[in-house]
Amino acid sequence: MASLSRQFAQWVVGLRYEDLPPAVVDRAKGVTLHTLASVLIGSQTRDGRQAVKFVTEEEASARNGATLMVNGDKVTRGGAAFANSEMALAGGKYDTFRMLTHPNTAIIPGALVAAETTGASGKDFVTGLAAGYEVMERMAADFIPTVMSRGFHPGPVFSIFGAAVAAAKILRLTEDQVNSTIALCASLAGSNIEGIRSGGRALREGAAVRNAMLAVALAREGHVGGETVLEGDAGFYHAYTGNNRGQLTYSFVGATRTSLDKITADLGKDWMFLETLYRIYSCAGYNLAHIDVTAQLCAENNIRYEDVDRVEAVVNWLETQYPSPAFPSRREDGPARPGGTAYYTAYGVVKRGFPVLRGLGADPAGADVPPEVLKLMQRVTIIPSHQMTLFGPRITIFTKDGRSYTKQSTGREFIWDFNEEARRTSRPAATWSDTTGPTRSFS
Repeated sequence: MASLSRQFAQWVVGLRYEDLPPAVVDRAKGVTLHTLASVLIGSQTRDGRQAVKFVTEEEASARNGATLMVNGDKVTRGGAAFANSEMALAGGKYDTFRMLTHPNTAIIPGALVAAETTGASGKDFVTGLAAGYEVMERMAADFIPTVMSRGFHPGPVFSIFGAAVAAAKILRLTEDQVNSTIALCASLAGSNIEGIRSGGRALREGAAVRNAMLAVALAREGHVGGETVLEGDAGFYHAYTGNNRGQLTYSFVGATRTSLDKITADLGKDWMFLETLYRIYSCAGYNLAHIDVTAQLCAENNIRYEDVDRVEAVVNWLETQYPSPAFPSRREDGPARPGGTAYYTAYGVVKRGFPVLRGLGADPAGADVPPEVLKLMQRVTIIPSHQMTLFGPRITIFTKDGRSYTKQSTGREFIWDFNEEARRTSRPAATWSDTTGPTRSFS
Protein backbone atom coordinates (compact mmCIF):
# COMPACT_ATOMS: atom_id res chain seq x y z
CA MET A 1 0.00 0.00 0.00
CA ALA A 2 1.18 3.53 -0.74
CA SER A 3 2.41 5.60 2.18
CA LEU A 4 0.05 8.03 3.91
CA SER A 5 1.70 11.06 2.32
CA ARG A 6 1.55 9.42 -1.09
CA GLN A 7 -2.15 8.62 -0.70
CA PHE A 8 -2.82 12.22 0.28
CA ALA A 9 -0.71 13.53 -2.62
CA GLN A 10 -2.53 11.40 -5.18
CA TRP A 11 -5.90 12.56 -3.87
CA VAL A 12 -4.94 16.23 -3.64
CA VAL A 13 -3.57 16.37 -7.19
CA GLY A 14 -6.60 14.60 -8.62
CA LEU A 15 -9.19 16.65 -6.70
CA ARG A 16 -11.35 18.91 -8.87
CA TYR A 17 -13.81 21.62 -7.90
CA GLU A 18 -16.53 19.51 -9.49
CA ASP A 19 -15.75 16.72 -7.01
CA LEU A 20 -16.64 18.88 -4.02
CA PRO A 21 -20.08 18.33 -2.47
CA PRO A 22 -22.14 21.52 -2.16
CA ALA A 23 -21.81 21.42 1.63
CA VAL A 24 -18.01 21.42 1.32
CA VAL A 25 -18.04 24.41 -1.03
CA ASP A 26 -20.41 26.20 1.34
CA ARG A 27 -18.16 25.48 4.33
CA ALA A 28 -15.06 26.68 2.47
CA LYS A 29 -16.77 29.99 1.77
CA GLY A 30 -17.96 30.23 5.37
CA VAL A 31 -14.57 29.66 6.99
CA THR A 32 -13.07 32.22 4.61
CA LEU A 33 -15.58 34.85 5.65
CA HIS A 34 -15.01 33.95 9.31
CA THR A 35 -11.27 34.43 8.90
CA LEU A 36 -11.62 37.75 7.11
CA ALA A 37 -13.78 39.02 9.97
CA SER A 38 -11.17 37.90 12.48
CA VAL A 39 -8.35 39.57 10.52
CA LEU A 40 -10.28 42.85 10.42
CA ILE A 41 -10.66 42.74 14.19
CA GLY A 42 -7.15 41.48 14.78
CA SER A 43 -5.56 44.18 12.64
CA GLN A 44 -6.65 46.72 15.25
CA THR A 45 -5.12 44.87 18.21
CA ARG A 46 -1.68 45.24 19.72
CA ASP A 47 -0.66 41.71 18.70
CA GLY A 48 -1.91 42.17 15.15
CA ARG A 49 -0.10 45.46 14.71
CA GLN A 50 3.05 43.97 16.22
CA ALA A 51 3.08 41.16 13.65
CA VAL A 52 2.66 43.61 10.77
CA LYS A 53 5.42 45.85 12.16
CA PHE A 54 7.75 42.88 12.49
CA VAL A 55 7.43 41.67 8.91
CA THR A 56 7.42 45.10 7.31
CA GLU A 57 10.62 46.06 9.13
CA GLU A 58 12.27 42.75 8.29
CA GLU A 59 11.05 42.46 4.70
CA ALA A 60 10.50 45.99 3.42
CA SER A 61 12.56 45.30 0.29
CA ALA A 62 10.45 42.36 -0.97
CA ARG A 63 9.29 42.86 -4.56
CA ASN A 64 7.55 39.69 -5.64
CA GLY A 65 5.93 38.66 -2.40
CA ALA A 66 2.35 38.80 -1.15
CA THR A 67 0.06 41.36 0.46
CA LEU A 68 -0.49 42.05 4.13
CA MET A 69 -4.24 42.09 4.65
CA VAL A 70 -5.78 45.42 5.74
CA ASN A 71 -2.31 47.04 5.69
CA GLY A 72 -1.74 46.51 1.96
CA ASP A 73 2.07 46.39 2.04
CA LYS A 74 3.99 43.74 0.12
CA VAL A 75 6.36 41.43 1.99
CA THR A 76 7.68 37.93 1.35
CA ARG A 77 5.17 35.13 0.94
CA GLY A 78 6.17 33.61 4.25
CA GLY A 79 6.02 36.99 5.95
CA ALA A 80 2.54 37.72 4.62
CA ALA A 81 1.31 34.29 5.66
CA PHE A 82 2.76 34.81 9.15
CA ALA A 83 1.35 38.29 9.74
CA ASN A 84 -2.07 37.49 8.26
CA SER A 85 -2.25 34.43 10.50
CA GLU A 86 -1.26 36.47 13.55
CA MET A 87 -4.01 39.00 12.80
CA ALA A 88 -6.54 36.18 12.48
CA LEU A 89 -5.40 34.80 15.82
CA ALA A 90 -5.53 38.24 17.45
CA GLY A 91 -9.10 38.71 16.22
CA GLY A 92 -10.20 35.69 18.21
CA LYS A 93 -12.73 34.45 15.65
CA TYR A 94 -11.31 31.05 14.91
CA ASP A 95 -12.90 27.98 13.55
CA THR A 96 -12.35 24.88 15.65
CA PHE A 97 -11.89 21.23 14.83
CA ARG A 98 -12.66 19.05 17.83
CA MET A 99 -10.46 20.78 20.39
CA LEU A 100 -7.22 22.79 20.44
CA THR A 101 -6.91 23.11 16.66
CA HIS A 102 -7.99 26.19 14.68
CA PRO A 103 -7.42 25.38 11.00
CA ASN A 104 -8.49 28.70 9.52
CA THR A 105 -5.73 30.67 11.24
CA ALA A 106 -3.10 28.85 9.16
CA ILE A 107 -4.81 27.30 6.14
CA ILE A 108 -6.55 30.40 4.84
CA PRO A 109 -3.51 32.73 5.10
CA GLY A 110 -1.47 30.12 3.23
CA ALA A 111 -4.13 29.64 0.60
CA LEU A 112 -4.56 33.39 0.09
CA VAL A 113 -0.83 33.86 -0.48
CA ALA A 114 -0.79 31.05 -3.04
CA ALA A 115 -3.93 32.36 -4.76
CA GLU A 116 -2.59 35.91 -4.95
CA THR A 117 0.80 34.97 -6.35
CA THR A 118 -0.67 32.72 -9.04
CA GLY A 119 -3.82 34.66 -9.90
CA ALA A 120 -5.91 31.61 -9.00
CA SER A 121 -9.62 31.50 -9.67
CA GLY A 122 -12.20 31.34 -6.91
CA LYS A 123 -12.82 27.69 -7.72
CA ASP A 124 -9.12 26.90 -7.44
CA PHE A 125 -9.00 28.67 -4.08
CA VAL A 126 -11.99 26.77 -2.72
CA THR A 127 -10.61 23.45 -3.95
CA GLY A 128 -7.24 24.09 -2.33
CA LEU A 129 -8.92 25.13 0.89
CA ALA A 130 -11.02 21.97 1.00
CA ALA A 131 -7.96 19.80 0.36
CA GLY A 132 -5.97 21.52 3.10
CA TYR A 133 -8.71 21.23 5.69
CA GLU A 134 -9.40 17.60 4.91
CA VAL A 135 -5.76 16.52 5.12
CA MET A 136 -5.10 18.43 8.33
CA GLU A 137 -8.23 17.26 10.13
CA ARG A 138 -7.80 13.63 9.14
CA MET A 139 -4.22 13.70 10.39
CA ALA A 140 -5.26 15.34 13.67
CA ALA A 141 -8.61 13.72 14.43
CA ASP A 142 -7.82 10.95 16.92
CA PHE A 143 -4.46 12.26 18.06
CA ILE A 144 -5.10 15.78 19.38
CA PRO A 145 -5.21 15.02 23.15
CA THR A 146 -2.23 12.65 22.93
CA VAL A 147 -0.08 15.19 21.07
CA MET A 148 -0.91 17.83 23.69
CA SER A 149 -0.03 15.39 26.49
CA ARG A 150 3.50 15.16 25.06
CA GLY A 151 4.02 18.92 25.40
CA PHE A 152 3.21 19.97 21.83
CA HIS A 153 0.36 22.28 20.84
CA PRO A 154 -1.60 20.29 18.25
CA GLY A 155 -2.91 23.42 16.51
CA PRO A 156 0.41 24.45 14.95
CA VAL A 157 1.68 20.86 14.79
CA PHE A 158 -1.13 19.81 12.45
CA SER A 159 -2.04 23.11 10.77
CA ILE A 160 1.28 23.28 8.93
CA PHE A 161 0.11 20.30 6.88
CA GLY A 162 -3.23 21.91 6.03
CA ALA A 163 -1.68 25.23 5.04
CA ALA A 164 0.99 23.56 2.91
CA VAL A 165 -1.45 21.25 1.15
CA ALA A 166 -3.84 24.12 0.38
CA ALA A 167 -1.01 26.21 -1.09
CA ALA A 168 0.46 23.25 -2.98
CA LYS A 169 -2.89 22.48 -4.57
CA ILE A 170 -3.49 26.09 -5.61
CA LEU A 171 0.06 26.28 -7.01
CA ARG A 172 -0.65 23.10 -9.01
CA LEU A 173 2.27 21.09 -7.66
CA THR A 174 2.74 17.57 -9.00
CA GLU A 175 2.07 14.42 -7.03
CA ASP A 176 5.74 14.00 -6.16
CA GLN A 177 5.97 17.64 -5.10
CA VAL A 178 2.89 17.40 -2.89
CA ASN A 179 4.24 14.20 -1.36
CA SER A 180 7.51 15.98 -0.59
CA THR A 181 5.65 19.02 0.76
CA ILE A 182 3.86 16.82 3.31
CA ALA A 183 7.08 15.04 4.22
CA LEU A 184 8.94 18.32 4.68
CA CYS A 185 6.19 19.59 6.97
CA ALA A 186 6.97 16.73 9.35
CA SER A 187 10.42 18.25 9.82
CA LEU A 188 9.14 21.81 10.12
CA ALA A 189 6.15 21.16 12.42
CA GLY A 190 6.27 22.15 16.06
CA SER A 191 5.08 24.30 18.98
CA ASN A 192 5.91 23.58 22.59
CA ILE A 193 3.55 24.54 25.41
CA GLU A 194 6.05 24.92 28.24
CA GLY A 195 6.67 28.54 27.29
CA ILE A 196 3.07 29.57 27.92
CA ARG A 197 3.06 27.58 31.16
CA SER A 198 6.02 29.59 32.44
CA GLY A 199 5.01 33.12 31.55
CA GLY A 200 5.80 33.17 27.84
CA ARG A 201 3.73 33.71 24.72
CA ALA A 202 2.92 30.83 22.43
CA LEU A 203 4.45 30.57 18.97
CA ARG A 204 1.51 29.13 17.12
CA GLU A 205 -0.18 28.98 13.74
CA GLY A 206 1.65 32.03 12.39
CA ALA A 207 4.94 30.17 12.61
CA ALA A 208 3.28 27.03 11.25
CA VAL A 209 2.01 28.70 8.07
CA ARG A 210 5.35 30.47 7.55
CA ASN A 211 7.06 27.09 7.67
CA ALA A 212 4.36 25.66 5.42
CA MET A 213 5.29 28.17 2.72
CA LEU A 214 8.94 27.11 3.11
CA ALA A 215 7.97 23.45 2.67
CA VAL A 216 6.00 24.26 -0.49
CA ALA A 217 8.85 26.34 -1.93
CA LEU A 218 11.43 23.63 -1.23
CA ALA A 219 9.27 20.88 -2.75
CA ARG A 220 8.54 23.03 -5.78
CA GLU A 221 12.29 23.41 -6.35
CA GLY A 222 12.84 19.66 -6.21
CA HIS A 223 13.67 18.92 -2.56
CA VAL A 224 12.59 15.30 -2.06
CA GLY A 225 10.99 14.72 1.33
CA GLY A 226 10.75 10.92 1.58
CA GLU A 227 7.99 8.33 1.47
CA THR A 228 7.12 7.12 4.96
CA VAL A 229 7.76 10.30 6.93
CA LEU A 230 4.33 10.20 8.58
CA GLU A 231 3.93 6.55 9.58
CA GLY A 232 7.52 5.29 9.54
CA ASP A 233 9.33 3.89 12.57
CA ALA A 234 11.05 7.24 13.15
CA GLY A 235 8.30 9.30 11.54
CA PHE A 236 5.87 12.04 12.51
CA TYR A 237 3.41 9.92 14.50
CA HIS A 238 6.20 8.18 16.41
CA ALA A 239 7.70 11.57 17.28
CA TYR A 240 4.51 13.41 18.24
CA THR A 241 2.37 10.62 19.72
CA GLY A 242 5.07 8.29 21.02
CA ASN A 243 4.43 5.41 18.62
CA ASN A 244 3.32 4.61 15.06
CA ARG A 245 0.84 1.91 16.12
CA GLY A 246 -2.13 4.13 16.97
CA GLN A 247 -1.78 3.78 20.74
CA LEU A 248 -3.28 6.81 22.49
CA THR A 249 -2.51 8.38 25.84
CA TYR A 250 -5.75 10.36 25.93
CA SER A 251 -8.87 10.36 23.79
CA PHE A 252 -11.98 12.49 23.49
CA VAL A 253 -14.13 9.35 23.48
CA GLY A 254 -12.22 7.19 25.95
CA ALA A 255 -10.48 5.03 23.34
CA THR A 256 -6.91 3.95 23.94
CA ARG A 257 -6.15 2.90 20.41
CA THR A 258 -6.84 3.97 16.85
CA SER A 259 -5.44 2.95 13.47
CA LEU A 260 -3.26 4.94 11.11
CA ASP A 261 -5.20 3.29 8.29
CA LYS A 262 -8.25 5.33 9.33
CA ILE A 263 -6.48 8.54 8.39
CA THR A 264 -7.02 8.07 4.66
CA ALA A 265 -10.05 5.74 4.73
CA ASP A 266 -12.86 6.93 2.41
CA LEU A 267 -10.84 10.01 1.50
CA GLY A 268 -12.99 12.25 -0.68
CA LYS A 269 -16.19 10.44 0.33
CA ASP A 270 -16.52 11.15 4.04
CA TRP A 271 -15.57 14.80 4.53
CA MET A 272 -14.15 15.45 7.99
CA PHE A 273 -13.98 19.13 6.98
CA LEU A 274 -17.71 19.31 7.65
CA GLU A 275 -17.08 18.76 11.37
CA THR A 276 -15.39 22.18 11.54
CA LEU A 277 -17.32 24.59 13.73
CA TYR A 278 -17.26 28.35 14.09
CA ARG A 279 -15.86 29.96 17.22
CA ILE A 280 -18.01 33.06 16.96
CA TYR A 281 -17.20 34.19 20.51
CA SER A 282 -13.67 34.91 21.71
CA CYS A 283 -13.55 32.13 24.26
CA ALA A 284 -12.38 28.53 24.45
CA GLY A 285 -14.30 26.38 21.99
CA TYR A 286 -15.73 24.18 24.72
CA ASN A 287 -17.46 27.25 26.22
CA LEU A 288 -19.39 28.13 23.05
CA ALA A 289 -22.36 25.89 23.71
CA HIS A 290 -22.56 27.03 27.32
CA ILE A 291 -23.56 30.44 26.00
CA ASP A 292 -25.98 29.60 23.22
CA VAL A 293 -27.56 26.41 24.59
CA THR A 294 -28.15 28.04 27.97
CA ALA A 295 -29.57 31.11 26.24
CA GLN A 296 -31.91 28.97 24.20
CA LEU A 297 -33.02 27.03 27.26
CA CYS A 298 -33.91 30.32 28.95
CA ALA A 299 -35.70 31.64 25.88
CA GLU A 300 -37.74 28.47 25.37
CA ASN A 301 -38.92 28.41 28.96
CA ASN A 302 -39.04 32.16 29.66
CA ILE A 303 -36.46 31.82 32.43
CA ARG A 304 -35.20 35.12 33.81
CA TYR A 305 -32.05 35.66 35.83
CA GLU A 306 -34.19 36.50 38.84
CA ASP A 307 -35.86 33.07 38.60
CA VAL A 308 -32.64 31.03 38.73
CA ASP A 309 -31.53 29.25 41.87
CA ARG A 310 -28.56 27.36 40.40
CA VAL A 311 -27.23 25.76 37.19
CA GLU A 312 -25.51 22.44 36.55
CA ALA A 313 -23.54 21.55 33.42
CA VAL A 314 -22.33 18.03 32.68
CA VAL A 315 -19.40 18.18 30.25
CA ASN A 316 -16.73 16.07 28.57
CA TRP A 317 -14.02 15.58 31.18
CA LEU A 318 -11.23 16.83 28.92
CA GLU A 319 -12.95 20.21 28.80
CA THR A 320 -12.34 20.65 32.51
CA GLN A 321 -8.55 20.22 32.37
CA TYR A 322 -7.22 22.64 29.77
CA PRO A 323 -5.14 22.25 27.70
CA SER A 324 -4.45 18.66 28.77
CA PRO A 325 -4.80 16.47 31.86
CA ALA A 326 -1.04 15.94 31.56
CA PHE A 327 -0.32 19.68 31.91
CA PRO A 328 -3.47 21.39 33.23
CA SER A 329 -3.16 25.15 33.48
CA ARG A 330 -6.88 25.78 33.81
CA ARG A 331 -9.36 23.68 35.80
CA GLU A 332 -13.01 24.28 35.00
CA ASP A 333 -14.52 21.96 37.62
CA GLY A 334 -13.27 23.94 40.60
CA PRO A 335 -14.33 27.32 42.04
CA ALA A 336 -15.91 29.65 39.49
CA ARG A 337 -13.74 32.41 38.08
CA PRO A 338 -14.29 35.21 35.57
CA GLY A 339 -13.61 33.87 32.08
CA GLY A 340 -14.22 30.24 33.04
CA THR A 341 -16.97 27.87 31.93
CA ALA A 342 -19.27 28.82 34.80
CA TYR A 343 -18.86 32.46 33.78
CA TYR A 344 -20.00 31.82 30.19
CA THR A 345 -22.89 29.67 31.37
CA ALA A 346 -24.02 32.50 33.63
CA TYR A 347 -23.65 34.98 30.76
CA GLY A 348 -26.04 32.87 28.69
CA VAL A 349 -28.64 33.08 31.45
CA VAL A 350 -28.24 36.77 32.25
CA LYS A 351 -27.90 38.19 28.72
CA ARG A 352 -29.14 35.28 26.57
CA GLY A 353 -25.98 35.62 24.51
CA PHE A 354 -22.48 37.08 24.56
CA PRO A 355 -21.02 40.14 22.79
CA VAL A 356 -19.41 38.96 19.56
CA LEU A 357 -16.95 41.85 19.55
CA ARG A 358 -15.80 41.26 23.11
CA GLY A 359 -12.17 40.46 22.34
CA LEU A 360 -9.54 38.05 23.61
CA GLY A 361 -7.90 40.64 25.84
CA ALA A 362 -11.06 41.94 27.49
CA ASP A 363 -11.16 41.84 31.27
CA PRO A 364 -13.70 39.12 32.17
CA ALA A 365 -14.49 40.99 35.37
CA GLY A 366 -14.43 44.44 33.76
CA ALA A 367 -16.88 47.25 34.32
CA ASP A 368 -18.80 46.29 31.17
CA VAL A 369 -19.61 42.82 32.52
CA PRO A 370 -23.07 42.64 34.11
CA PRO A 371 -22.62 42.12 37.87
CA GLU A 372 -25.36 39.49 37.71
CA VAL A 373 -23.01 37.30 35.67
CA LEU A 374 -20.33 37.40 38.36
CA LYS A 375 -22.92 36.57 41.02
CA LEU A 376 -24.66 33.74 39.17
CA MET A 377 -21.43 32.03 38.12
CA GLN A 378 -20.88 31.17 41.80
CA ARG A 379 -24.04 29.04 41.60
CA VAL A 380 -22.96 27.16 38.46
CA THR A 381 -21.57 23.65 38.95
CA ILE A 382 -19.45 22.00 36.23
CA ILE A 383 -19.58 18.19 36.34
CA PRO A 384 -16.96 16.21 34.34
CA SER A 385 -18.11 13.06 32.54
CA HIS A 386 -16.36 10.45 30.42
CA GLN A 387 -19.60 9.79 28.52
CA MET A 388 -20.39 13.29 27.25
CA THR A 389 -19.63 14.25 23.67
CA LEU A 390 -17.06 16.96 23.02
CA PHE A 391 -18.52 20.50 23.09
CA GLY A 392 -21.89 19.01 24.04
CA PRO A 393 -22.78 19.97 27.63
CA ARG A 394 -26.04 18.98 29.29
CA ILE A 395 -27.36 22.13 30.94
CA THR A 396 -29.89 22.01 33.78
CA ILE A 397 -31.33 25.20 35.25
CA PHE A 398 -32.99 24.93 38.66
CA THR A 399 -35.44 27.72 39.38
CA LYS A 400 -36.42 29.13 42.74
CA ASP A 401 -39.93 27.70 42.49
CA GLY A 402 -38.52 24.14 42.62
CA ARG A 403 -38.65 23.36 38.91
CA SER A 404 -35.77 22.29 36.67
CA TYR A 405 -35.21 22.63 32.93
CA THR A 406 -32.66 20.61 30.96
CA LYS A 407 -31.25 20.88 27.46
CA GLN A 408 -28.74 18.46 25.97
CA SER A 409 -26.32 19.99 23.51
CA THR A 410 -25.35 18.00 20.43
CA GLY A 411 -21.83 19.39 20.02
CA ARG A 412 -22.83 20.64 16.57
CA GLU A 413 -24.59 23.88 17.46
CA PHE A 414 -21.79 25.92 15.94
CA ILE A 415 -21.75 24.09 12.63
CA TRP A 416 -23.86 26.09 10.21
CA ASP A 417 -24.10 27.17 6.58
CA PHE A 418 -22.72 30.25 4.87
CA ASN A 419 -25.95 32.23 5.21
CA GLU A 420 -25.95 31.75 8.97
CA GLU A 421 -22.27 32.71 9.10
CA ALA A 422 -23.06 35.88 7.18
CA ARG A 423 -25.87 36.73 9.61
CA ARG A 424 -23.65 36.09 12.62
CA THR A 425 -20.74 38.19 11.39
CA SER A 426 -22.90 41.07 10.17
CA ARG A 427 -24.58 41.67 13.54
CA PRO A 428 -21.71 41.85 16.02
CA ALA A 429 -23.64 43.12 19.02
CA ALA A 430 -26.44 40.58 18.72
CA THR A 431 -27.52 38.00 21.25
CA TRP A 432 -28.80 34.48 20.69
CA SER A 433 -32.40 35.50 20.08
CA ASP A 434 -31.74 38.08 17.37
CA THR A 435 -28.90 36.30 15.56
CA THR A 436 -30.61 32.99 15.16
CA GLY A 437 -34.28 33.96 15.12
CA PRO A 438 -37.20 31.99 16.48
CA THR A 439 -36.96 29.22 13.87
CA ARG A 440 -33.27 28.44 14.34
CA SER A 441 -32.81 24.68 14.74
CA PHE A 442 -30.14 23.20 17.01
CA SER A 443 -30.87 19.61 16.10
